[in-house]
Amino acid sequence: MRNDIEGRAVALAEYIIENRCTVRAASARFGVSKSTVHKDLTERLPPLRPALYRRVRALLDLNKAERHIRGGLATRRKYKGE
Repeated sequence: MRNDIEGRAVALAEYIIENRCTVRAASARFGVSKSTVHKDLTERLPPLRPALYRRVRALLDLNKAERHIRGGLATRRKYKGE
């Protein structure tokens, strides 16, 4: 079971990097909660693959910085009927 969790952490990181997607999108793709994705990436991945962790961390930080913009665009689409 431990290998499955470690493998999932690596697969999640690779998926997020390759697709430049959010934690929410990755959780939907892998069928796990956003909390699980976040824990896999921030706690389980660093000891396994430090270089991969640094790459995914940079993308997670970028997503966090841009989330207010995505939220505003979603609200705009909602009220414009797009």
